[in-house]
Amino acid sequence: MQITKDSAVTLQYKLSDPASGATLDTGHTAYLHGGYEGIFARVEQALEGQEEGHATAIELAVEEAFGPRDESLVLTIPKSEFPPGVKVGGHLQRLGEDGQPRYYNVVKIKGPVVHLDGNHPLAGKALRFACKVTQVRPATAEEIAHRHVHGGHGHHH
Repeated sequence: MQITKDSAVTLQYKLSDPASGATLDTGHTAYLHGGYEGIFARVEQALEGQEEGHATAIELAVEEAFGPRDESLVLTIPKSEFPPGVKVGGHLQRLGEDGQPRYYNVVKIKGPVVHLDGNHPLAGKALRFACKVTQVRPATAEEIAHRHVHGGHGHHH
């Protein structure tokens, strides 16, 4: 089956730094093909019309990956506002300036303040995305309605 709009696609992938070759992440993921924003747009374009077994590697500029760092998402909060049990490397949800929930990485706890970063850890980096298509199938009506793949390496409700 060819990858077309509303295909459920499962990939084995390796994400690396194109300059050093250092591996940043590996694994499996599933996404709904056809503009649902479940994977990088350039990767989706490269996989259009391909079939199970197809392998490719794509160099992604900062803007095509997780975007540039936004220093306005780096903040400090008083340790007194920090929930117990969360440590450096953990995550914290806070309301952003727009009133919507935003997730922050806990970067450092120093004295009376906690340093948070709302950027994706790979923001500001160019990436190399290498992948192999391990499965292609028609998406279910429910997956299309929810705009993501269910089960396997997709989303679990």
